[in-house]
Amino acid sequence: MKDRTRLHDGIVGVLVTLGVLLGTFNVYWLLLPALVGVLLIQSYFTGFCPVYYTLDRIEASKSGGVGASKSA
Repeated sequence: MKDRTRLHDGIVGVLVTLGVLLGTFNVYWLLLPALVGVLLIQSYFTGFCPVYYTLDRIEASKSGGVGASKSA
């Protein structure tokens, strides 16, 4: 659980930092950290986080668990 939280924080931190740095070249890149901020607020109220959802899907596909795609 602690590793997933650290991975989540790292992904979000990279997206925000990258958006701000690229925003110095083109103002539209500032929409990236704004979107991440809105998703964090939405996650607080609904309990749904797209990053955790994606991490769960990746872990399930690696372990062959529920939701994993199976090739014939």
